[in-house]
Amino acid sequence: MRIATWNVNSIRTRVGRTVDWMVREDVDVLAMQEIKCKPEQFPTELFEEAGYELAIHGLNQWNGVAFASRLPMHDVAHAFPGMPGFLKGAEGPDQPQEARALGVTVDGVRLWSLYVPNGRALGDPHMVYKLDWYDKLTEYVRTETHERPEVPLALMGDFNVAPTDADNGDPSVVVGTSTHVSPEERAAFATLLDAGLADTVRPLVPTGYTYWDYKQLRFPRNEGLRIDFILGSAPFAEAVTEASIHRDERKGDAPSDHVPVLVQVDLGEADDDLPMFL
Repeated sequence: MRIATWNVNSIRTRVGRTVDWMVREDVDVLAMQEIKCKPEQFPTELFEEAGYELAIHGLNQWNGVAFASRLPMHDVAHAFPGMPGFLKGAEGPDQPQEARALGVTVDGVRLWSLYVPNGRALGDPHMVYKLDWYDKLTEYVRTETHERPEVPLALMGDFNVAPTDADNGDPSVVVGTSTHVSPEERAAFATLLDAGLADTVRPLVPTGYTYWDYKQLRFPRNEGLRIDFILGSAPFAEAVTEASIHRDERKGDAPSDHVPVLVQVDLGEADDDLPMFL
């Protein structure tokens, strides 16, 4: 099964190149982030003509996540357990959840499309939200990998953290003054991995960025960030046979500022006895 993730940065703007890439790369399942539309606004026709069914979670013109799959999707969830919300200027635990997480099960594999909060600035309330989001996501992963260790689990998407200095080629992103590279964010990402996940792409593609800002010729200068990942539990990670970062998708007319990340997974036959999900 060929599984990919892509922050498309508005699917209505980039539906043509998204579907063209999926067909060209023979993608079975694509996790999308920043679709920036409600389900009724999603451009479904081109996906369906290409043989994909859709699961969509979008609340407004911001954020939004989706899946396109050639295979049936089950157990659709619009949030992981305990996922925090955010409302500017509000405090407390009961803030409205944003459209940042979508879970589906495909052929016995539990997949999540995730758009982790940006954080906006060090010391901003959105950074507190980001770190809390990571904390609750880690709790969910720890529970899943402990209670259902046999289930292949993958978290895919835009994690808005460059985990190492080698993942940061943007001179404007500086440890101590910038989000995405602060010790607190990097520690949150590391703790998420320690909960039972592995970066399934890095062993096969050790270098390479997945995001380049539109400003200051960042892409021609290759001043990017590696912030898009496919993180897998042991059964998923052990089944990954190929991986690639599709840098050329940052070229051409009206590209997203992110590029797709793709893995080939050989899991054998699906196990019909695997548990259902909430």
